[in-house]
Amino acid sequence: MAEIVIERPLLSWPSRLRRSVGAALTDGVFAGLTRGSRYLPISHPRLHGIEVVRDVPYLESAGSSHLADIWRPMERTGPLPVVMYVHGGRFAKLSKDTHWLFNLWFARQGYVVMSINYRLAPQHRFPAAVEDVCAAWRWLHKNAAGFGGDPNRMVVAGESAGGNLATALTVAACYRRPEPFARAVFDETPVPRAVMPACAYLQVTNPERFVTKNPYLIDRLHEVAEDYLHGVRVEAERGLDLADPLVALERGEAPQRPLPPFFAPCGTWDVLIDDTRRLKVALERLNVRCEARYYPRGFHAFHGFVFTPSARACWREAFGFFRESLEPRP
Repeated sequence: MAEIVIERPLLSWPSRLRRSVGAALTDGVFAGLTRGSRYLPISHPRLHGIEVVRDVPYLESAGSSHLADIWRPMERTGPLPVVMYVHGGRFAKLSKDTHWLFNLWFARQGYVVMSINYRLAPQHRFPAAVEDVCAAWRWLHKNAAGFGGDPNRMVVAGESAGGNLATALTVAACYRRPEPFARAVFDETPVPRAVMPACAYLQVTNPERFVTKNPYLIDRLHEVAEDYLHGVRVEAERGLDLADPLVALERGEAPQRPLPPFFAPCGTWDVLIDDTRRLKVALERLNVRCEARYYPRGFHAFHGFVFTPSARACWREAFGFFRESLEPRP
């Protein structure tokens, strides 16, 4: 066994204080904005013709980490396309409840949406989150029809850490891998018809690769790696592929099942933009369509502010991409 150890640096007390304050500020702002906005009258799903089946267990444990919400239009004339949405939050924060707006946005466009929780770091380190996402995908394929969805028209989307997990799921669906949970996806489920890793953090290892002098951003990037990977043990050199799906794709190895098209949006002010640029290059070398869109002055997760022009442009282009990807195959 090879042990992957990301050492926690010995920080001075001012640095420790800076990290603690920065993390608390980030988590508080995002959680407060998303949870608080749920109480606005306009956020009620039924006002948009949407119904929600809440807290559906996708694993027998039925713990809170393994629950999903199903969002769907109240008026349905036939099986609808399906999206599994994987929330972001540094692999350590947030939930399906904080990302209600993305679920509503998809459902309003005529999708059945499965929005999932998964086990969070640092209590549950890699590969717990990927294992849960794979389990949710298998459950969705078996149960989509019962909720009015078409199991033959399934896509996966997520932002930030969720974009990483959506890409890792796609790698598991297209490459025959040794992990039992990945092999089950490969053997039992279809490849997603399309993938949307938005402003995605696609390589958790080596956070030093990002060029930034902003100590706040440097702290957050190192916290992701430490929380998600510290002390993780893997059996082989490629055992971190599903934490670094970008690295796996950059090897250029032909998949056993064709990779689907990707829509990869990112703001130009997002420190993670280089991961999206690398993704486009890697996929095009594999002859896979990747629509990487860069939105001027967009910060991290800019598309969550759906009333801004850049966010609306992003979603308009994303839904157009999905419609094209979900058209009947010849």
